[in-house]
Amino acid sequence: MGEGRTYEIRTYGCQMNVHDSERVAGLLEEAGYVRNDAGGGATPDLIVFNTCAVRENAADRLYGNLGHLFPVKKAHEGMQIAVGGCLAQMERQKIVDRAPWVDVVYGTHNIGALPALLERARHRQKAQVEFEETLETFPSLLPARRESPYSAWVSISVGCNNTCTFCIVPALRGKEKDRRPGEILDEVRALADEGVLEVTLLGQNVNAYGVEFGDKYAFSKLLRACGELRDHGLERVRFTSPHPKDFTDDVIAAMAETPNVMPSLHMPLQSGSDRVLKAMRRSYRRDRYLGILDNVRERIPHAAITTDIIVGFPGETEEDFADTLDLVERARFSSAFTFQYSIREGTPAATMPDQVPHEVVQERYDRLVALQSRICEEENAKLDGTEVEILVAEGEGRKDTATRRLSGRARDNRLVHFAPHGQTPRPGDIVTAKVTRGAPHYLVADDAPLSVRRTRAGDAWEARQAAPSQESPAPVSLGMPTIRG
Repeated sequence: MGEGRTYEIRTYGCQMNVHDSERVAGLLEEAGYVRNDAGGGATPDLIVFNTCAVRENAADRLYGNLGHLFPVKKAHEGMQIAVGGCLAQMERQKIVDRAPWVDVVYGTHNIGALPALLERARHRQKAQVEFEETLETFPSLLPARRESPYSAWVSISVGCNNTCTFCIVPALRGKEKDRRPGEILDEVRALADEGVLEVTLLGQNVNAYGVEFGDKYAFSKLLRACGELRDHGLERVRFTSPHPKDFTDDVIAAMAETPNVMPSLHMPLQSGSDRVLKAMRRSYRRDRYLGILDNVRERIPHAAITTDIIVGFPGETEEDFADTLDLVERARFSSAFTFQYSIREGTPAATMPDQVPHEVVQERYDRLVALQSRICEEENAKLDGTEVEILVAEGEGRKDTATRRLSGRARDNRLVHFAPHGQTPRPGDIVTAKVTRGAPHYLVADDAPLSVRRTRAGDAWEARQAAPSQESPAPVSLGMPTIRG
């Protein structure tokens, strides 16, 4: 159906959206579309927005981008624009009402319909707006064009059964749906056989996996089963994001006893105040949270633990915020994603009384960031002189032009900038190096690498570079910027 038409994907939001965009790219290429050569400056025949609805200004960002494209589309006959993702699921018909030059709007449950909707819009010369209220096809069953030859996302569930008062995601992604374990392991095994070294298991509430088919130990069993794929070349297994209420001792044991499950854990906190946690409907309290961290560190002393924290939730007092600062000091997170609370229409928190003034939120946010930056620097400094195994990455962190540093991730997921000293490791290769200093947000290894191991993934990356117009991967970022497909 694509008939050689070129496409570009612009992705915003979380890892789940990045995973969905890889599926969209696979669907489009299966339908005959061709990835636009971003370096050539040519306007694509199709631009797909894969949107996020978590932030208050998400809609403004989308409509601003659509506005910029209106004259571009007028100047390029036959160009199409499609909008999907969580914001599309929320806005629906409003998108074409405000931007009638959009051709297709589709939801989080019907990604697979996109090629047919584009074709229908072209033939009918009318915008197609289509949504399914329940999931018809699990996204991971769709074809994919992965962005990396060495690292891959594997979705084990979609949707969420929690009712956090600040979160719009359950309303947009629906109730939790779990894939069968055998299907997941088949995908992970196939990826490893292709040379992928690292997989990240994805779920809105990843450690609730198994709730749909009644096995409360399903997630720990899945981690252990991934451990058995080391013989296929699977060296690193990660997962995100778990929920503290579902984080059980069997999961900690599986992490500790499975060598290729990495010693890194992202455990969202949101607030250190029991009163605020109750208002958020987070279903755990600070002592339970700290107890989980203690148990993890007892079994995995070298684990790096990261978190999410919201500042300025409605009704948060200075005493509540002091509880958050106290917990952060005690928890010693290796890093934290900190957010200023913003109203999200459609969530219970949006209509709560005692919304905290912006200037108060900003001042508290600045204090939290300063505290966490100090802790990060102190924790990273403890690693001076230690050896780290680095999976070399493309486009991660920065390249220091003075020392020609390259970048990658240690086993505990810390970012490492290292000096190759004349060696030529490729993205996907494994480097062992000694940390020379710790900075607030990364480690530095300026001495010559202790070893460089070439991998099949590095070979695959090198092959892509030899044919950039067909195979070169797009830069990937997991913040709010664009992924160009």
